Amino acid sequence: MSIRMIALDLDGTLNNDEKVITPKTREALLAVQEQGVIVVLASGRQAPGLHREAAALELEKHHGLLLSYNGGRIEDATTHEVLLDRSIDNATAVRFLRHLEKFSVSPIVDDGRAILTTCAYNYKVQDESHNNNMEVELVDNIADAVAERGIRPGKILTAAQNETLVPLMPYVREGFTDAMSFVQSAPWFYEGVPHGVSKDTSLERVTWKLGISPDEVMAFGDAQNDLGMLNFAGIGVAMGNAVPELKAAADEVTLSNNDDGIAATLEKHFSL
Repeated sequence: MSIRMIALDLDGTLNNDEKVITPKTREALLAVQEQGVIVVLASGRQAPGLHREAAALELEKHHGLLLSYNGGRIEDATTHEVLLDRSIDNATAVRFLRHLEKFSVSPIVDDGRAILTTCAYNYKVQDESHNNNMEVELVDNIADAVAERGIRPGKILTAAQNETLVPLMPYVREGFTDAMSFVQSAPWFYEGVPHGVSKDTSLERVTWKLGISPDEVMAFGDAQNDLGMLNFAGIGVAMGNAVPELKAAADEVTLSNNDDGIAATLEKHFSL
């Protein structure tokens, strides 16, 4: 069966370690779009964080899709129609942010425009600001600000160095698994999203709407939050730099994000 959709994680997959799309990978993705393939940017990033890559790949010309917040929001890059938009209800978000105050972690939450933080230099705040093209707004208390403004966030990040984060993860999610889903998206990020939201569940909804079979989907990823997406796709491809569990589950393992792994796989499956 031919491939009609390609879903791409961004950081560690589409982007190299310098956070850019290499020319070879860009040209390969432009070429498959000319053949009618829909390209989906499928990221844990906030919605504004996908705009740079969408422009580089000219998704607006080809009805590409922007899947952000780990699947919480999907937007058509051409029409800007929002095909899916799910968020954490305000009461749960406030309760979870107060819960995070017990731990030595950096909560990262946004209101769609800015990242709210008590210190601009809390762990990973500046990185997230840069990657997602979002401002940083200082507040006295994050939970209070979310409560007062009625914010319903697409996700809440718990950020800490890996050796601190991993032992804390069972305690971070304790008491919230009925209302939120959790996944580690990087060694330093543990993401909380609306319950049941993931890249694969959102891809399933949009492919059904478009009349595309899972067998007609190819997906690329490198981290734990890409596992469901690779399992959903007819061809799930792990990058050479992917975590071991993703490589074990993938249909194919390609070169790393620094070595044009996406382009290498596309050259095998398409006439480019």
